[in-house]
Amino acid sequence: MLGYVYLAVAIATEVVATTFLKFTSGEDAKWWAYVVVVVGYVASFFALSQTLARGVPLGIAYAIWSAVGVAAIALISWLFFKEPLTWVQIVGLVLVVGGVGLLELGAKQPAA
Repeated sequence: MLGYVYLAVAIATEVVATTFLKFTSGEDAKWWAYVVVVVGYVASFFALSQTLARGVPLGIAYAIWSAVGVAAIALISWLFFKEPLTWVQIVGLVLVVGGVGLLELGAKQPAA
């Protein structure tokens, strides 16, 4: 169970770091945003390594980490940065998250 707590921390810190990438681009780049990005990614990879050390399989951990991150960033971009999110993209996000759910479900089944 602790492995999944570390996975949640890895996801949260990666999402924060990726979100703050927005503030590092363009003419109005903020120096402090670079600090948030670097610290966030370092924390995320550390937490992800702790996830694996606690027995969560790599394929499952990475799939959950990336899918939840992609979905969260898409929603954050839409909500806070007013970036477009079409119905086709929403369906794609649902399929990605659903695919990860199937990976997790399949990991709990006996091997064929």
